[in-house]
Amino acid sequence: MATGQERDREGVEASDAAAGGTDVVAGGGYPAACDTPARKLLYDMVSIPSPSRDEERAAERLVDFFEANGREAWIDEVGNVRAPANDAVLLTSHVDTVPGDIPVEVRPAPPEGELPEPSDARVGEPGDPVLWGRGAVDATGPLVSMAVAAVKTGVSFAGVVREEVDSGGARHLIGDRDAPDAVVNGEPSGWQGITLGYRGLLEGTYVNTSESGHSSRPEPNAIQHAIDWWHGVEAAFTPDDAETAVFDQVTTKPISVDGGLSDDGLAVETTMDVQLRIPPSRPVDEIHELAEAELSTGTVHWGEPMPPVMESPRTDLARAFRVAIRSAGGDVRLLRKTGTSDMNLFAAAWDCPMVTYGPGNSDLDHAPDERLPLPDLDRAVRVLTDVCRERL
Repeated sequence: MATGQERDREGVEASDAAAGGTDVVAGGGYPAACDTPARKLLYDMVSIPSPSRDEERAAERLVDFFEANGREAWIDEVGNVRAPANDAVLLTSHVDTVPGDIPVEVRPAPPEGELPEPSDARVGEPGDPVLWGRGAVDATGPLVSMAVAAVKTGVSFAGVVREEVDSGGARHLIGDRDAPDAVVNGEPSGWQGITLGYRGLLEGTYVNTSESGHSSRPEPNAIQHAIDWWHGVEAAFTPDDAETAVFDQVTTKPISVDGGLSDDGLAVETTMDVQLRIPPSRPVDEIHELAEAELSTGTVHWGEPMPPVMESPRTDLARAFRVAIRSAGGDVRLLRKTGTSDMNLFAAAWDCPMVTYGPGNSDLDHAPDERLPLPDLDRAVRVLTDVCRERL
């Protein structure tokens, strides 16, 4: 009887045709619809909890997959899965997910008009097998499609850690290797879409202290100063034109506020964690200076910024994706995302063409009903394989 690794090795060279059904294969441990290496690997990976800083077991499963298919792979000192090969393309996505226990199961997409709760998003054609579980979309689906495509084509692969918290894996990867000829970053874009742009991120913590006093006194305390500063920041970045697209705006968001009397009762203390999202049209230094200009008291401790990125749709890499998506029967969509990804860091460090790509509806990122149609995984593997082979 073939082991799981041997089945993977045999299957990567076999057909990736989709299959229906949701019953469990007798003795196989997989739902009947999980009948290809990509689908089996996705089922395994989603079944392994991998919240940020707890990715080791999922990383080991990825290494097993590469070794079973004749590729050298290892886990580096920060926890990244490294499988270097032909650097014509580096396929890279993140191993970690946000926390959340979603029962892992495969069931058919419902008929039209019978969408599952709590989401009202159509995911999959009626009857398509759909895999439910944390990470199916963000970003284990993209990660698995890349691992399989890397094995099929012999290009380089890296599964990075901590993307959801501090991008520590991507930062280490950048410092530990030379730039490849091209980068495909793995995040959900839908199998027919490629993401070319992300806004940047500036995070800060406002800190202030004022003397304690009776609450009837009119002088503002540290908590009020924090609120006043943040109102000023919000006003400074409110767009003049209400029709300005969100991607082209600086948007502001307080993340947490903590304040009150100090332990000795002699002062009022406050801290406020904030985020500013930055479009490619605005320099990060300018945003930093404008936010600082609203300070009348207190200080802000800024984190290392994540620069925005906007890649050209006219690169050879973007063209290869358009050709591959159309060849698979898709209608190409060029996307700009209002959040950030590891591509922001890769673009700042490496002067090479890059896009972000992966199966899945990004509206389901971090959602309690995260799920991925398995035929979309198959199509993404085909697209990635075609792109990599065109680049070789």
